Amino acid sequence: MRNAVPPAPTFTATLDLAKALIERRSITTEDAGCLDLIAARLAPLGFVCERIDSTGPTGHVCNLWARRGTTQPLVVFAGHIDVVPPGPEDKWQSDPFVPTERDGMLYGRGAADMKTSVAAAVVAAEQLLASLPEPNGSLAFLLTSDEEGDATDGTVKVVEALKARGVTLDCCIVGEPTSVNRQGDMMKNGRRGSLSGKLIVKGIQGHVAYPEKVKNPIHLAAPALAEIAASRWDDGNEFFPPTSFQISNIHAGTGVTNVVPGTLEVLFNFRFSTASTAEGLQNRVHEILDRHQLEYDLAWLLGGRPFLTTPGRLVTALTAAIQAETGITPELSTTGGTSDGRFIADICPEVVEFGPVNATIHKIDECVALADIEPLTRIYAATFRKLLG
Repeated sequence: MRNAVPPAPTFTATLDLAKALIERRSITTEDAGCLDLIAARLAPLGFVCERIDSTGPTGHVCNLWARRGTTQPLVVFAGHIDVVPPGPEDKWQSDPFVPTERDGMLYGRGAADMKTSVAAAVVAAEQLLASLPEPNGSLAFLLTSDEEGDATDGTVKVVEALKARGVTLDCCIVGEPTSVNRQGDMMKNGRRGSLSGKLIVKGIQGHVAYPEKVKNPIHLAAPALAEIAASRWDDGNEFFPPTSFQISNIHAGTGVTNVVPGTLEVLFNFRFSTASTAEGLQNRVHEILDRHQLEYDLAWLLGGRPFLTTPGRLVTALTAAIQAETGITPELSTTGGTSDGRFIADICPEVVEFGPVNATIHKIDECVALADIEPLTRIYAATFRKLLG
């Protein structure tokens, strides 16, 4: 028999839960008890809470998969409870792990990215089930302590486990802080892919005074790098800008002026749209390097493929909830870095990101407006209701 649903939470419930999460020092990949706290809130609502933890090179990662219901559609809220280090704590106006209300803001590491979003979604689930005890479908939470770091043992491991079981998601909201100037002004309906490379161009080291006895890898690589940097990889599309290539580091030499280096190391990154593929970008780079007759090694790292959710039921439901609460229509955007949405898109056709204003994320004195906390809860609750009502 399903557990009785508790009364609807009060309007301070999200703030209280956000504070309880912020005060837990959950620096990546530490969980600091956050997921146990959340599971304790979800279990009485009828959620089956399962830990899908993983241990990798960066340590032990805590992951929570909590699902209520067994039927489709399966609507999921995804997020992370880990935070980046606070930096010099003496630069903060208040302790970063003591949630503090000041001047209409809630301060603390993770206030905007993204413990308030997680708290809002949990309370939204409580509100939904208080008014709709038997939703038409299932509601789930996918939470990790490994998003701000390498993200090798967090959401990706849960997705792999769900995929192995044949579980598919219908809609997923990732609680990233997507708003820019005002809560509700932007949601992310996709993200660019990230493809990095480490290129080692080989030469022959020697004395600069004997150029006939050396092969300078800097000189050899320069024309090829210039061609790569000047290349147009694609034209983007309606939702994405053109793919961009950036060199982030070049290193060669021994630190003296009279030695030609034997190797040149180049680190670079593509941020690419759905107009290109990782394989296509790799092939074009190799073609240029080979045409310039370079001797080289090139190691690739695919950080994530691009994903795109075209306007459909999820975008429509979330947009309507935002409009009803704030009076504004959110802009659809694919800007910014990567998120765990890149993993979830592998088993979910509709993935969007929406959360608080992102002006202070990862900064000293990170904060979120107190006036935005309950509206965010109502937006999530209304979206759940539109999808499961």
